[in-house]
Amino acid sequence: MIKFQNVTKTYPSHVPHLKPTVALQDINFEIGEKEFVLIVGKSGAGKTTLLKLLLVEEKPTEGRVLFKGHEISKIKSSKLPFFRRKIGSVFQDYKLLAQKTAYENVAYILEVIGVDEEEIKRDVPKALEIVGLTDRMDNFPDELSAGEKQRLSIARALIHRPLVILADEPTGNLDPYNTLDIIKILQRINEMGTTLILSTHNRDIVNSLRKRVITLEKGRLIKDQQRGGFIL
Repeated sequence: MIKFQNVTKTYPSHVPHLKPTVALQDINFEIGEKEFVLIVGKSGAGKTTLLKLLLVEEKPTEGRVLFKGHEISKIKSSKLPFFRRKIGSVFQDYKLLAQKTAYENVAYILEVIGVDEEEIKRDVPKALEIVGLTDRMDNFPDELSAGEKQRLSIARALIHRPLVILADEPTGNLDPYNTLDIIKILQRINEMGTTLILSTHNRDIVNSLRKRVITLEKGRLIKDQQRGGFIL
């Protein structure tokens, strides 16, 4: 489904005579449908850049990023919103709409893409049920705990039935109890058939899941293990 072919991403220096910053260098890997893959590495290893390439928020300096055989960096800007509907995103800082209830935060995603009201009323409660927020759908984000906010952001990511969910350090602001809760929800979504790519530097998550682990170090892919562990 996803393929990185000899991908390098550099950022030019704003200081004269300094070399460009290399965020990723000669990255090669493939991710199949319904896989659960962890991307690990220290801060600055290139994890977020890799996810931005998948969302076409950045384009590779060299190489190709393919999604179902199509080179996504060549998608026309007018077509990008349609491509991004295939991908759901979960972020460390939630990115919720403060003036909307939990129900409205999830419904808004469907409203933007033109889903009719009947379908919204049917699907939003289902998504909130999957993440355990049925009894909180009328609450605003500032009335939710950190763990509940992250569960809401997951409901919002899955509401349009994406093929892939990208989770970028989704437990970075959470205590161990809520971290375990979020990981269980992500596992359940993966078991329902969604490809899951989880970026993390949490050793306990990596070692407990025993899923495929792609390890980055200073922009290079240094290890790709099935049922891998935390090695840094």
